[in-house]
Amino acid sequence: MGYHQIDPRDLSETEDYPCDRRGISDAAELHALHAATYEMAPGEDLSRTYHYHETREELFYVLEGTLHVETPDGEYVVSSDEAFVAEPESPHRAHNPADADESVTVLGVGAPPTDIARPYNPDA
Repeated sequence: MGYHQIDPRDLSETEDYPCDRRGISDAAELHALHAATYEMAPGEDLSRTYHYHETREELFYVLEGTLHVETPDGEYVVSSDEAFVAEPESPHRAHNPADADESVTVLGVGAPPTDIARPYNPDA
């Protein structure tokens, strides 16, 4: 049997990421699920680009603060203790606006973990 108790604050920050990302799935060596925490100061993005996934389902659960998610359908404003779900082929850009009053902390999970982000250009 395998169990892991992990405090994300004890994990190293992911290098070259636009915000403070702590890889839970990396630490637990998960193979079927991507999981990480993200802390975004005002003006920071959760991911490297506005993107979509071909097969990955993603869920962002807001632990603290307010998350903004840009989509082709408009912007979603996700409050603490709420979740945002992006289905496959659904472009999104999760961020904390530059004029925000506070940081936002999010638990992000997705499956399958190996479906890379495909850049999305809303102007194309």
